[in-house]
Amino acid sequence: MKVIGITGGTGFVGRHLTALLIRKGYEVVVFTTRVAKRRKKQHISYAHWNPETKACDLNAIKNVDAVVNLAGEGIADKRWSEKRKKAIRDSRVHSTEFLIAQVNEHARKCKVLVSASATGYYGPDNHYSNPFTESAPPCADFLGETCREWEEASEGISDGIRRVVLRFGIILGKEAGAFPQFANPQSYGVVPILGSGGQAVSWVEIHDLVRLISFTLENDKLSGIYNAVAPGHVSHRELMQTIAAVKGGIKIPVHVPSAMLKVLLGEMSVEVLKSCTVSADKIVEAGFVFEHPDVKSAVSFILGKRQAAAK
Repeated sequence: MKVIGITGGTGFVGRHLTALLIRKGYEVVVFTTRVAKRRKKQHISYAHWNPETKACDLNAIKNVDAVVNLAGEGIADKRWSEKRKKAIRDSRVHSTEFLIAQVNEHARKCKVLVSASATGYYGPDNHYSNPFTESAPPCADFLGETCREWEEASEGISDGIRRVVLRFGIILGKEAGAFPQFANPQSYGVVPILGSGGQAVSWVEIHDLVRLISFTLENDKLSGIYNAVAPGHVSHRELMQTIAAVKGGIKIPVHVPSAMLKVLLGEMSVEVLKSCTVSADKIVEAGFVFEHPDVKSAVSFILGKRQAAAK
């Protein structure tokens, strides 16, 4: 396996994954709608694709040995209007359907598809009791149905291509995702606690996540659905307190009531306030070893208190 194609490769996860794959000796083709704004670099090339217009660089897709599907509008980037919800769903479901059609028809060398999903597939739990495993049914809410359709869209991949679906937890990383929103207010001495603070957070540190994706690409025995979360479950309050402790200094907890979040965020507040404990057992039993299995290790690494590197 030499050439890895990535949709959504210019995003937060895609950038980290590309860097890791290059360090491991792969060539990476990033499929993007904005090729003109990207310059080819050593071991990275950019190829045009646009699921909305049904456009795809066939010469590029013919050369891939594996594909990682990360395409999708940001869940928390904007308030959830009906238009925004449609964009979130369509950018996942329709883009995956289009990708599968292109791979099946043109990517004769492709042996592996790794497709993203999310722990939004699951509904609220009972605060740590009976963590969700991969066999749990989808929640009937917006994100649950979106994730279900997203995953089903990848089921059309050809029989000769190994398919892995990874349900991402809350991704923690310094420059993007949820972590800056959690950590930045603490620079001013404030520790915002959302809702009760007791809601379970199933998370994964960004370097561990891309290592996990690489692990599934390279392990021929892996197929099907896996939760991409660290084994160290925490409550939202514990996560915020850990960030405060690692940053150091005086921090004042400020509770943000659920009612206020519902006014500010609308329907999206459900995901902020939902307790969702997700099991990492299946991927651990498959042999993956987390470098940051607990939240203190992850936060310390993100804030530069301890050195480590993706391998």
